[in-house]
Amino acid sequence: MAMQEYRRLRWQITATTLAFSLIPLLAMGYVIHGQFSTAYTEKVMTSMASTVANKRRSLDIFLDERVAQLRTLGQTHSFAELAAPGALAAMFGVIQANSRSYIDLGVIDAQGRHVAYVGPYKLAGVNYSAEQWFAEAMLKGQYLSDVFLGFRNFPHFIIAVRCGQGDEAWLLRATIDSEVFNSLVQSLRTGRTGDAFLVNEASLLQTPTRFGGNVLQESGLPAVSLFHGERVEETTLRGQRLITGQSWLTRTRWMLVVTEDPDEAMSPLFRTRSIGALAMGVVALMIVTGTVLTSRSMVAKLEAADRERAALDAGLMQSAKMAALGKLAAGVAHEINNPLTLIMESAGWIKDLLTEENPETIENFTEIESAVHKIEDHVERARAVTHRMLGFARRMEPVEEDVDMNHVAEQTLSFLRSEAMHRDIALRRDYAPDLPRISTDTAQVQQVLLNILENAIDAVGRNGTVAVATGRTENGQGVWLRVSDTGPGIPEAYLSRIFDPFFTTKAPGEGTGLGLSIAYSIIRKLGGQLVASNGPRGGAVFTITLPLEGHGAGHAARVAEEA
Repeated sequence: MAMQEYRRLRWQITATTLAFSLIPLLAMGYVIHGQFSTAYTEKVMTSMASTVANKRRSLDIFLDERVAQLRTLGQTHSFAELAAPGALAAMFGVIQANSRSYIDLGVIDAQGRHVAYVGPYKLAGVNYSAEQWFAEAMLKGQYLSDVFLGFRNFPHFIIAVRCGQGDEAWLLRATIDSEVFNSLVQSLRTGRTGDAFLVNEASLLQTPTRFGGNVLQESGLPAVSLFHGERVEETTLRGQRLITGQSWLTRTRWMLVVTEDPDEAMSPLFRTRSIGALAMGVVALMIVTGTVLTSRSMVAKLEAADRERAALDAGLMQSAKMAALGKLAAGVAHEINNPLTLIMESAGWIKDLLTEENPETIENFTEIESAVHKIEDHVERARAVTHRMLGFARRMEPVEEDVDMNHVAEQTLSFLRSEAMHRDIALRRDYAPDLPRISTDTAQVQQVLLNILENAIDAVGRNGTVAVATGRTENGQGVWLRVSDTGPGIPEAYLSRIFDPFFTTKAPGEGTGLGLSIAYSIIRKLGGQLVASNGPRGGAVFTITLPLEGHGAGHAARVAEEA
């Protein structure tokens, strides 16, 4: 599997895990937030409605008490008693002692004349017969005005109550202290931006607002018709979004308006939302981090497993190739050995015949005798080749000997000295002086080393260097022998295949591709390792590692049994 496929698999695992983790989390957070927002908004609205209802009842009670006080005063005293000099002032003092909410008090006869007055203004003798409120009070029995300027040229409102019956009817009229009433309304203000005020049917302010709205100015609210109960809604007042609670007073057509900034009212919701968002962000970050780390770990383990499986498959394939090649080598060796035996016997017979003849009587006797010797030499050489093939086919039993690897290396180099000199190739040696002797098969090690050295000389060609070095392994349990050259080296793409049977980098017809395969098989049977690599400055490097003792013939036999 290519790296791109592993990367794609990692992203698929990450995306799938995140989708199944984050989508439910976000959906749950969205639902919880929606439900909590709805519930909290309803709570705020309900609380606002309850506040407006309670305060509206407080204002109604305040006005009802003032009307009741005037009505009680008119029922317990006659017109003459209250119109008498000093009597009204005495009564006003008693009323003010119990409730400091009046500015003045007056008695008005049926013709609208102010016959008695107690207060800071000069209103005695003023005639109100032409005023609308006078007629309404006489007709309905009581009157509660909107805020107006009047003769005082100062915002105020009055309460008038009819006393007596028929032609003897008269009015008690009182002006309510607007500061007391305003403070009662303004006590409803909450928070830093909350406000409370009264408006009439024309949406004119009856009490001042918190942020500069004066009495009798436009409130900015649309005119609202009468309704029962309380109404809470979001409105825009003077360009600001507000939560507004409204309710009409019972005694008069004034509407109580309580406003609150939704951001301030919803601040606990926003704070909870921020905390929830932060918590969800932390959880999401933990999920993302865990998912990324887990997916990387999973893909890394999968990649390692695939590599192990690929290595195992390659080993099994290599073993299968070696087994097939061994069978092929055994068959070829047996097929070649038979004609070689006949050729050797024929050469021996010719040689015996020549010994019975007089060399002087036979023309070219010397050439014939030389040819027979050459036939025997080449037959022996062919037998050595078949002997090696049988060894590759595991038909030869290794022999354990006490071997000096430095001596084996020097002896093998001596075979190639003339060829190296002919090609101007320098043979360098770097033997460890204290190298321990090992228990192995000298002939087979020499066969492997000879094959590697021949390949090195072929790779260098001319005017180069082939170096042989020995040493002891780091763990002290074996020795190594390294052959390096100054040739072109092994292409990286071929390093994993260099020991495959029939694989060669030589030109067609110059190599069979069996030498390194046989060498690899021999070293493996001897309990060692043969590794190919490239040197840091170029050139091929082959390293043979063999154990010190106890791994020679016995290990080879076990390998043969396992195969």
